[in-house]
Amino acid sequence: MRTLFSILVFAALSSPCFAQNVLRSEPLVLAPYEVAYVQGTACPAGKVLKVTGAIRGLHRKRACVGLASDQASLVAASP
Repeated sequence: MRTLFSILVFAALSSPCFAQNVLRSEPLVLAPYEVAYVQGTACPAGKVLKVTGAIRGLHRKRACVGLASDQASLVAASP
């Protein structure tokens, strides 16, 4: 019984980790190597912009990637 309970607790805590938040606008501040997914017009339909933060003096990396609908949730960017 304890094993079943621990598996259920682990599953409940680990499932939110698989979801990716899709922002409506690119964040102004992004830590080095932090990844943000942005929904915008820069990418074709069905894809989102993946923005990776960079260290000082380098440009951010931007690439269009596809996300599964069950992995993405749309959230508002907070300033």
